[in-house]
Amino acid sequence: MRSESTYHKAVLLWKGFAIETAASLKQHLDSFRVLFAYHSGKIENEAVTYNDTREIFHNDKVSSFTGNIRTLIEQQNQKTCYEFLVPKILNKEPVTRDLVKETHAILTAGTYDERRYIERGERPGEFKKHDYVTGMLEVGSSPGEVAQDIDSLLSELADLNVSGETGAEKLLKAGAYFHARFEYIHPFADGNGRVGRTLLNYFLMINGHPPLIVYEEDRSQYFDSLRSYDKDEDLEPLFQFFLASTEKTWANAIARKDGDRTPERKGLHSLL
Repeated sequence: MRSESTYHKAVLLWKGFAIETAASLKQHLDSFRVLFAYHSGKIENEAVTYNDTREIFHNDKVSSFTGNIRTLIEQQNQKTCYEFLVPKILNKEPVTRDLVKETHAILTAGTYDERRYIERGERPGEFKKHDYVTGMLEVGSSPGEVAQDIDSLLSELADLNVSGETGAEKLLKAGAYFHARFEYIHPFADGNGRVGRTLLNYFLMINGHPPLIVYEEDRSQYFDSLRSYDKDEDLEPLFQFFLASTEKTWANAIARKDGDRTPERKGLHSLL
């Protein structure tokens, strides 16, 4: 059963960081940014590895790689996108249509399939020009409706006003709505998941809420939660999933702050 206090501890921990500079943001997101990029990439591409992602973020290169180069491009794009968003996070710039497109352009640069997308006129950073079946429910706005639907969604976010002790959960629920609605609209030919998860965290951080990781081992629950919204407009499963994901993301940092010791491992004699 989820502990309410753990979630609120995560919120208080984040607020306590009082991040105002790029150096401070990097300090508090140093391990997070690698883990987020790894898990977000892994959800879409099984070939993504943690070690390769860490090398890209820390060294801008990967040693002894023999896989598909697209995998490295995707993860390098995540680092580039993080660096692009840092000053915007610090300035608390709102989510706009241009920001959505710019984020997509960076995250999908060099990854659009020639035959499936490029030859059909699709480009990174541009809304889709054709319909693409999305999941068993065939969700997605038509190409002619995407811009209006995105603008309407962003207008709802701009009108949001939450404060006080209950503000954090209301903000996270708004983030869940933003993510579910964005994925339902499916504005791009490809890369909607990576863009949606990145923009979710951007939205949370500019509003003073800790970012979260959707862990690849939780992908089934994640997709089931999105389908609940797609099918029944039921946001509660995704909201609860994001509550739990926030706790999971910040559990170790909370334990360190509270002075909790790492559980002691069994000694050799107990294993013989």
